[in-house]
Amino acid sequence: MQSLWMIAASFLFACMGVCVKFAAQTHSAVEITFWRSFIALILMYGLVRWRRVPLATPHWRWQVTRGAVGFSALFAYFYAITLLPLATAVTLNYTSAIFLAIYLALAGWRLRKGMLGALAVGLVGVVILLKPTLHAEQLMGGLIGLGSGVLAGMAYFSVRELGARGEPETRTVFYFSLVATVCSAVWLAFSEFHPVDRQSGLILFGVAAFATLAQLAMTRAYSRGKTLMSAALAYSTVIFSSLFGMLFWGEVLAGTAWLAIGLIILSGIAATHFSRASPVEQD
Repeated sequence: MQSLWMIAASFLFACMGVCVKFAAQTHSAVEITFWRSFIALILMYGLVRWRRVPLATPHWRWQVTRGAVGFSALFAYFYAITLLPLATAVTLNYTSAIFLAIYLALAGWRLRKGMLGALAVGLVGVVILLKPTLHAEQLMGGLIGLGSGVLAGMAYFSVRELGARGEPETRTVFYFSLVATVCSAVWLAFSEFHPVDRQSGLILFGVAAFATLAQLAMTRAYSRGKTLMSAALAYSTVIFSSLFGMLFWGEVLAGTAWLAIGLIILSGIAATHFSRASPVEQD
């Protein structure tokens, strides 16, 4: 039953997406990324101190790399949310499971036929979702959303490597927040920065708070529940996002879009299964 924490995480991630979409009315994607990262940094620092996890790390190169890639993925994801229906942006970001499987193969894992089939199904889903003849004005947003999935898969690979090296998860999340804060702050030093009032401040705080709570719930689901079930339930974020999109913005996806989303979800679950089930074999 611990895997059911993933449903809570999915709902919270969808709430984060709603806040991002509302925040985009007054702030740029990089500003939203900055505030999400900065507020999360403060929250994570308090958590790290409370759990007495030392901040010194022997793997600082991996931490910086993971942070930089994670920042890029986060910015691309938030930018895609501002351009696309919420459910579409979420689905493209969730192609990260597919790309993680590819990175594992490049790192020495041997792809079974089932994995190859899962990747092929995912590719078909992506092609259908990004089909240029349908809503061509959203193609750029779709490519950015897909890029967020590519980068997120790379970030998850780095997290996997850090975990294998014995890095505490809280320390990794702290350094991700730190690097993302620094990167976005440097970017903002050369771009427009909008003032934060009470309403926008609450929305921006919601982005960070929902994201942090979602990460904690997701961590509990993966650490105490069944991995495959947790991975499958994670895609309920798409359902919640679709409902929120219809409720707040009247977003209704076409039948072909739902077909594509279904294929990507199926591919992601299968890719997660085979990446866990396959033995690590070096070529």
